[in-house]
Amino acid sequence: MLIIHQKEITLAPYPRGIHLITRRITQEMPEIKGISMGMLQVFIKHTSASLTINENADSTVREDFERHLNVMVPENAPYYVHTYEGPDDMPAHIKASMMGSSVQIPITNGVLNLGTWQGIYLCEHRDRAQGRSLLITIWGV
Repeated sequence: MLIIHQKEITLAPYPRGIHLITRRITQEMPEIKGISMGMLQVFIKHTSASLTINENADSTVREDFERHLNVMVPENAPYYVHTYEGPDDMPAHIKASMMGSSVQIPITNGVLNLGTWQGIYLCEHRDRAQGRSLLITIWGV
């Protein structure tokens, strides 16, 4: 019998940067433990923040991500037209599209089947963001 659970959560505001949120996701969805084989999807309901999966052991990876994104997508580029909300706004939209708005992770025997060094990141691209809403869905048997 297919089991489906869905929950929307709001994260407190994070500073600009890349933040590990795997533990928060699993705490919010204890129903994962009841899934022997299935999927978890996390979707962010914003256009200036994103989600990704990457190295979870060394915090310098997150710092390098932030620095590299800022080089690839600089603030105050003279060709930006969408500047109404400040110099970090248009770059935040571009970074969010590059990184993505959702991640999916297999669930195996009641746990997320991530690689040894993988974790779920919230990528906050704004300097002064509000809390972020995430829609978390799990399904499986």
